[in-house]
Amino acid sequence: MSRLRTVLFGVAVAALVVGHVVLAWQSLTVARFWEDEAFNLTVPRNLLAGLGYASDGALSGSTITPFDPRISTGPVVLLPVAALLATGMDPVLAARLVPLGFWVLLLAGLAVLGRRIAGRWAALLAVAVPLAFTADAGVSPLQGPADLLGEIPAAALLVWALAVLPRRAWLAGLLVGLAVQAKLIAALALPAFAVALWVLADGHGWARLRDTVRRAWLPLLLSAVPTALFELGALLTLGPAGFIEHLRAFVRFVRSGGQTDAATTVLQKLGTLADSWSLPPAVAVVGAVLALTLATVGVVRRWRTATAEERVVIAYALAAVVGALAFVAWWATASRLPLWVRHPAPGILAFFPVLAAVAVWAVRRLPERRAWRVGGTVAVSMIGVIVATGAVLQVANAASPRGLTLAMQRADVAPLKAWVAENDVEWVAAEPWGWAVPLVVLTGAHLGLHDAPSMSEAPRLTLGTCTTATLAEGTTSRLCAAP
Repeated sequence: MSRLRTVLFGVAVAALVVGHVVLAWQSLTVARFWEDEAFNLTVPRNLLAGLGYASDGALSGSTITPFDPRISTGPVVLLPVAALLATGMDPVLAARLVPLGFWVLLLAGLAVLGRRIAGRWAALLAVAVPLAFTADAGVSPLQGPADLLGEIPAAALLVWALAVLPRRAWLAGLLVGLAVQAKLIAALALPAFAVALWVLADGHGWARLRDTVRRAWLPLLLSAVPTALFELGALLTLGPAGFIEHLRAFVRFVRSGGQTDAATTVLQKLGTLADSWSLPPAVAVVGAVLALTLATVGVVRRWRTATAEERVVIAYALAAVVGALAFVAWWATASRLPLWVRHPAPGILAFFPVLAAVAVWAVRRLPERRAWRVGGTVAVSMIGVIVATGAVLQVANAASPRGLTLAMQRADVAPLKAWVAENDVEWVAAEPWGWAVPLVVLTGAHLGLHDAPSMSEAPRLTLGTCTTATLAEGTTSRLCAAP
């Protein structure tokens, strides 16, 4: 029986690896290069061009904008992209290899946590959960693990912060700080780590609280270091007056989420989340309820009598619950934020897999009665089947891409890119924001928007018919002379 289980585990690992490879390859080389990726790529391009840490400012007047608050993907992601670009690598591949590397780190971290919590099968389940999750719906998606966005890098750093927390709390704090500088929203994970530190602290009552504070001050201080260094760079670059305006623009962006009032409800948001698992929403909800129920029962039963190893698992469990709740509750209650599950994705990718692993751990902590053990085994098996089914459906969907692809975009923009290079054009205006933005960036020119006053004399990239002279024409796009 032991040998059979080993063989089954090996087959499951091989299938999971193949699934992740298919998803990664599709995301790296096939998926369309979309506008948020393109806008983020302007920062490392400008850095290499000697323009500093600045975007093309397409959402801020279409001028070079140092430390642009509209770029929410941070330097933890964009600086390594600049390093790859410096090698002469294709810009899109260089841009996407960095997030893909963080995806591998995320999976490795989940495997470490899962094995530490409940052995190899829990590790397998934890690594499978991200494969079942999809955030590619809507106009602001997370298409796959290689998108040049900060959500997956932030999730990877949060997972590794959780992994090192029991023995190296200072390093966990630093990793959380780096996660914030991958994607600002990672700051929502701070309460989760505070709860975990409280569980791991010694004593009871006020004594435990004092020990928590004693353990927490250095991690908290180190979590602020990456942001402090980034803002110091902004201060030195912009000067005092410019830095104050930078902070004001940053606050405006955070308060609005970069959006107008989307008028969404909590139920709509939760429905969107349930629909983001490559499964019927009801099935996804059942899996979540089963995992949360098992984890809760396991924690409650072992709370007072936990061994040192079990206290670590309980710390992980409560951190996962608080972390997942913080991200989902923030997104669900923020009426300005649209129905884009990409927003809470860092918390989902970091904490939901941990809850699944804790559910496996909890089965052996159920009451000794046969009915409880059989029920727990059936429940955790259902979770495994649900996650595996979602992962298979996600991989099948990735293996048969539909719609626009990166290759189509490259073919479309090739004549436009040649014209831009031949005429040494510095800026091209996208008309409008959306599908035209990545094409402009693929031409190699700086990115502006057609309605910005600074773009009055720049050629325009459009899908429609040129109202002025046509300068170059691709498969679907056209480069038009300035009006």
